[in-house]
Amino acid sequence: MYHHIKSLMFTVRVDEPDPRFGNMLLEQFGGANGELAAAMQYTIQGINCDDPACKDLLMDIGTEELSHLEVIGNLARMHLKPLKTFNRELAESDPLITIAGGGGVGLHNSQGNPWTADYLKITGELDVDLRSNIAAEARAKIVYERLLHLTDDAGSKEALQFLMTREITHLRAFMQALDSVTSDKLVIGVIPPSPGIVDQYYNDSTGEGPDGAVDMVGPWNSGDSIEVIESPALTGFQVLKATPKSSKSTATKRSATK
Repeated sequence: MYHHIKSLMFTVRVDEPDPRFGNMLLEQFGGANGELAAAMQYTIQGINCDDPACKDLLMDIGTEELSHLEVIGNLARMHLKPLKTFNRELAESDPLITIAGGGGVGLHNSQGNPWTADYLKITGELDVDLRSNIAAEARAKIVYERLLHLTDDAGSKEALQFLMTREITHLRAFMQALDSVTSDKLVIGVIPPSPGIVDQYYNDSTGEGPDGAVDMVGPWNSGDSIEVIESPALTGFQVLKATPKSSKSTATKRSATK
């Protein structure tokens, strides 16, 4: 069950309302990486979760995201308040919020696109969902960071800094939860990958580019466990027929660093 307490998780203040910035804040209210999407994603994942510990984690964080939604919504509302004055110039700058929303927040992003459940990543596989959550928190953190660069309002910065920081807290929690449910990050589901093929790296972007782009070497295409297939499209390498070490003319081992 839910219980609403008439107090924000973080006290919000705005020194100088800025309706254009208020519109930007709606990205974290009703956008793809916003707080409502996070709250719904984690809560529904929690409802589906059979692991008692991770279910508790998902419901805790999903509920906190609703508190974040309240914080960002109130912050946006304070910045949008001048749009309630029927100022023609301000109304023309944001007719959707002024005319349709009466100067308040709505479930849409900064471009006016309505919130949709398509934003949610829910698979019913705990380890896969946790990976989605880690990525979601990272994306939200970056959005808050960009918003922080776009305002000089001290009160807004305080609230955004708080929300941005909690994204890192949640990211860490989801990473720790993933570690607790799987010891091998490459084990996903129950059907194993095809041996040999799983260790092949296809070098599909070759040559030298006009801006100095060249083939690079990293852990993903070097080492004893990796078989590099050079230019498979140009050499006629048949991926579906491949077996371990089957293409001696096009396969190489890379162990050097860039």
